[in-house]
Amino acid sequence: MTSHFRLFALLAVAWASLQPRSAASQATSSLAVPGSSSVEGAGYLYISAQGPHRADGTSANKFTDQARQCLDNIKDLVEAAGLTMNHVVYIQVYLQDVSHYDELNNAFAAYFPKDPPARSVLGVARVPEPPLQMNAVAVRDRNGKQSVAVPGWPASQAYSAGMLTRDRLFVSTMLGRDPVTGTVPQGAAAQVDMALDGLAAVLTAAGLSNFNMVFVNPYLTADIPMRIMNEHYARRFEFGNTPGRATIQVSSLPEGAHIAYTGVAVRDLSQRLAIRPKNMPPSPTASPCVFAGDTLYCSAKSGFIPGPNGGVYFASTADQTRQTMRNLLDNLEEAEMNFDQVVSATTYLDDLAESPQYSAIYAKYFKGALPAQTTVQQIKSGDRKPNAEGQYADLEQMSLIAVRHPKASNSKPAQ
Repeated sequence: MTSHFRLFALLAVAWASLQPRSAASQATSSLAVPGSSSVEGAGYLYISAQGPHRADGTSANKFTDQARQCLDNIKDLVEAAGLTMNHVVYIQVYLQDVSHYDELNNAFAAYFPKDPPARSVLGVARVPEPPLQMNAVAVRDRNGKQSVAVPGWPASQAYSAGMLTRDRLFVSTMLGRDPVTGTVPQGAAAQVDMALDGLAAVLTAAGLSNFNMVFVNPYLTADIPMRIMNEHYARRFEFGNTPGRATIQVSSLPEGAHIAYTGVAVRDLSQRLAIRPKNMPPSPTASPCVFAGDTLYCSAKSGFIPGPNGGVYFASTADQTRQTMRNLLDNLEEAEMNFDQVVSATTYLDDLAESPQYSAIYAKYFKGALPAQTTVQQIKSGDRKPNAEGQYADLEQMSLIAVRHPKASNSKPAQ
């Protein structure tokens, strides 16, 4: 870490700690993008990604203990906000080695003996605190909170297929494998359809449909061609009114799968509204942002310059980040919002070692306390040479959640 960024990080921690009811910036690792440990808005608490560190900074040796420590760290932040783990409705898990999936399930089953939250699990190349990290969403009012099961599917003690709240449905990762037999079908198209069928099955069990989706994360490995995934995905949604989306290539997925979908739906369709800047044509695969009541779910953006002859024309992570923030701001302004209403952000970096360069640009766009933050390098670093048109590969991208009237949480500083 450079001396300039070290000073910046210290100032960010001090600055955030002075904000009303704000949480200090996350300082678990120099590879983590700074963020508040938790932020609350529209009745939901968003918890930054937590690694397996204990209060003294050490970590257990066994994976199961490390997983439980991540959950303990989430619990500390949830309780600091006056809630309990029974208020947690969704957890995202990032594993550097998905062979630990069974151990992860055992840790979750022991931690949540009844009605576990919805959950997504993906294998990534690197996290700030190896070997895993978890973020979480908790609901303040548990009225309407209900686990969703799909008839005929074997129940998991580690997670619920879906979790309803008073106004939303959180859907666990639906893998491109048969949920009853565990068989992964032959062919990319069949796997994509099976994962999409799983997503639809959870929605149906909750009394909803694909029209209710406001945000989707497609996670796919290099075995699934993006073209096939997009073609089959587009058939399931209304053109120009699709959910927000962050499509992420990952290193691996559990149980031999190569494609998975997870996401959020709104229960009342009158509360759903897609947002699209006027100069952006409608898309068959993703709306720029979609409202679920007062909460805005925004698609992932990169340093891509839109319009005729568009592309990524910046060679550095810092310069691409500036364009990413500009692209995100276009969407926020279309919704009559700004960066200070962002409650949660997820950053995907080509090289996690470049977190300081990313962070130095990213934090300039926020006047108050920073959002809850998750940072991950999902695959190995790619080729950074420009193509024949002078275009570069994405070195970073970010998706975000914003709330019309957010408030900072009453949580303790991140360890």
